[in-house]
Amino acid sequence: MNEDNEVHTQFFDAYTRALIDRDVSAIADHYAVPALIEFPGQRILVTEVAQTESFFASAFGQYSGVIEVDVDVTVAASTEHSIWADVSWKYQGGAPRRAEHVSVGAY
Repeated sequence: MNEDNEVHTQFFDAYTRALIDRDVSAIADHYAVPALIEFPGQRILVTEVAQTESFFASAFGQYSGVIEVDVDVTVAASTEHSIWADVSWKYQGGAPRRAEHVSVGAY
């Protein structure tokens, strides 16, 4: 068994289910607090779980009708305590099929 594969597979299977169910508490459980989120030209300091819940609750409208998500996870590197991965989500359902990519690390 590839332990890194098992860890990230379990993590993203649960995360994907939470997204499909639009369960903000379950989604927020997948994020560390405190955290620093960086976008080009923008940094967000996350100091409370409620920030993550609020963010996802406000974003659900853009995924209206999405009922299925395909996830592709490519592990770039791993250590005893962290996995760095490129994650691609392809949404299907009421919205046109599209992909979103994110890089994540640490578990």
